[in-house]
Amino acid sequence: MVQEVDVVVIGLGVGGEDLAGKLAESGLEVVGVERQLVGGECPYWGCVPSKMMIRAADLLAEGRRIPGMAGQSRVTPDYSPVAARIRDEATDDWDDTVAADRLVDKGATLVRGVARLTGPGEVTVGDQVFTTRRGVVVAAGTTPSIPPVDGLADTPYWTNRDAIEAKEPPGSLIVLGGGAIGAELAQVFARFGSQVSIVDLADQLVPMEEPEVGELLEKVLTDEGLTIRTGVTVSRVSHDGSVFTVDLGDERLTAEQLLVATGRRVDLGSLGVDSIGLDPQAPSLEVDEHMRAGEKLWAIGDVTGKGAFTHVAMYQSAIAARSILGEDGPPAQYRATPRVTFTDPEIGAVGLTEAQAREKGVRVRTGTTQIPSSARGWIHKAGNEGLVKLVEDVDRGVLVGATSVGPNGGEVLGALAVAVHAEVGTDQLAQMMYAYPTFHRAIEDALRDLREQSGDG
Repeated sequence: MVQEVDVVVIGLGVGGEDLAGKLAESGLEVVGVERQLVGGECPYWGCVPSKMMIRAADLLAEGRRIPGMAGQSRVTPDYSPVAARIRDEATDDWDDTVAADRLVDKGATLVRGVARLTGPGEVTVGDQVFTTRRGVVVAAGTTPSIPPVDGLADTPYWTNRDAIEAKEPPGSLIVLGGGAIGAELAQVFARFGSQVSIVDLADQLVPMEEPEVGELLEKVLTDEGLTIRTGVTVSRVSHDGSVFTVDLGDERLTAEQLLVATGRRVDLGSLGVDSIGLDPQAPSLEVDEHMRAGEKLWAIGDVTGKGAFTHVAMYQSAIAARSILGEDGPPAQYRATPRVTFTDPEIGAVGLTEAQAREKGVRVRTGTTQIPSSARGWIHKAGNEGLVKLVEDVDRGVLVGATSVGPNGGEVLGALAVAVHAEVGTDQLAQMMYAYPTFHRAIEDALRDLREQSGDG
């Protein structure tokens, strides 16, 4: 059966659902295709339930810090019943049926199934063929990237979805991958009572961030009892029916469960992009500043390679909607893309790291301060680990990157993201009034360090 519509949106994660709704409300005939759950990774396995688990784990950690605040030795009470209850409530408030009904109420048609591009502006789902007057939007997201480690494929390893759906924490857990997802879930399960090890090929945890951040996070996690192995290669993984063994060459780690958190990948081949002359092996769909990826083709979200974040997908959704509707509006800009890793301490970052800036040929100056040396950090005491690092383009006198680590690090990042996005001069930032005593006041200290590096302090 062939049906002509205005737009087909492939993938109804947060970005695709938002875009399909916007276009339908504008009066276009829109078909949204989803093979799993409307809303995608974020509400069911990603951002929302994982942050609920993190919130629960943070409460446990804060409770354990209270005796330390009074100058007594640390105690570790059994909070597992409370943790389990909070964890079980993580996804109860999200319902695929409600999300689907909401989309239909906006005027879109929901089709369940696997979509493939079968020509310019044409999508096939099962025995249905949709041709489009305006075009197709690919918002298909990504899937876990599983490394080709000997023996791994034959074991019952977890992905992040399995970890989120677990009803009880394992007695012990090995996490392959020390990036954002791996670090967050490793700390959560450790605080829920699991003995946790993190293994990563990179030389530091959260390798996309500043080296000072990886060093700080490793210290914090080690102090919490986690085993950290970075800069190592996994030669083999095995499972004997009850225990995983991870062979690192000169060391073997064992645990009840194994979580693979080594990144995510785009599967363009399954989307049929070769039918419209695009490379099915490409790591992402290349888009222009208006989200166009080809003839009658747009793409948004993880599949564009601009950042696997919900906020990127939502940002791109608005731009794609304007493009499809022929409306004016600002093009996409990514110089101030924010990212937050919700470990404790929380890691917020925006723009370029120092190394990335230097690789781009930017003449760089940096300023750094430690959160414990700030007034609010001193007041906060236990759990006050953190730092603020600023990366300045010396020739232009503006920040091109910044990092905020510590309690509420992601919230402090807001001020820094504005500075990078609006290209506010560092002289202007230094003249601002910063509320006392706040964590964000540490930005002023980092600016002072920046000026001292220039000899203007």
